[in-house]
Amino acid sequence: MKKWLIGLALVTAGVVLTACGNKQTNADDSWEKVKDKQELTVVTSGTLFPSSYYDDENKLVGYDVDVAKAVAKKLDLKIKFKEYNVDGQVTAVNRGEADFAANDFGLSKERSKKFALSSPIKHSFDSMIVRKSDNSGIHAMKDLKGKKAAGEPNTSYMKIAEKYGAKAVTYDNATNDQYLTDVANGRTDVILNDYYLQKMSVAALPDIPVKILEDVYFNANFTGFLFDKKNQALKEKVNQALASLKKDGTLKKLSEQYFGTDVSVKPKQEITEKVSAE
Repeated sequence: MKKWLIGLALVTAGVVLTACGNKQTNADDSWEKVKDKQELTVVTSGTLFPSSYYDDENKLVGYDVDVAKAVAKKLDLKIKFKEYNVDGQVTAVNRGEADFAANDFGLSKERSKKFALSSPIKHSFDSMIVRKSDNSGIHAMKDLKGKKAAGEPNTSYMKIAEKYGAKAVTYDNATNDQYLTDVANGRTDVILNDYYLQKMSVAALPDIPVKILEDVYFNANFTGFLFDKKNQALKEKVNQALASLKKDGTLKKLSEQYFGTDVSVKPKQEITEKVSAE
């Protein structure tokens, strides 16, 4: 009986040790890995003005880029950027080749099913860019039917356009001037995107005859960083840094630098129309 009890105790201990070992293996060490290498690896596009682009000195800058830099500084880390189109950024995060993606990503409920999402760094809503001369024949969402909508493939904006009957004309990490020029010359008719991004793009390229379609605003939203779903510890550290940056006024300062207004808080416009990509 005594030997049997000792054997049972050893088996039980083995089960406990195995369970502890499994728990340790499955532990979230995402923050520890970043802290050990003393560097954040962030993916972005480098072509999305004013969130991620190259300035006149050929330096990678932008609202999302500079917020990511400020986060790294708060966490006492270096930062390295890699540049891809949207699909490439998502793939890099999923494969563990980047710690997070910073490129004006909407923090939607649908996206939260696949990624861990940071706290919002920008509050906004959606709008459409059309030709200045004739509104591209668009006055409401229903007028998208039969129009040519420009954008990167697989984005929520392109899905919305196609849902309303537009034909998708896709680009691979193109710059803003190419997008706007194609609308102006009739190669495409419309661009659906974030209001503040579109406002800054149109203002930065005043010689291209396009405009934001007045009074057709929809989908109040907010944007931030995308993490791999399992990297909750890293996300929480970044969120702590973002909270500190908001409190000390850094987000407000960067917002006004890149957008001319404070996008780190909800806009004054009341946007009631909701447009689903499904």
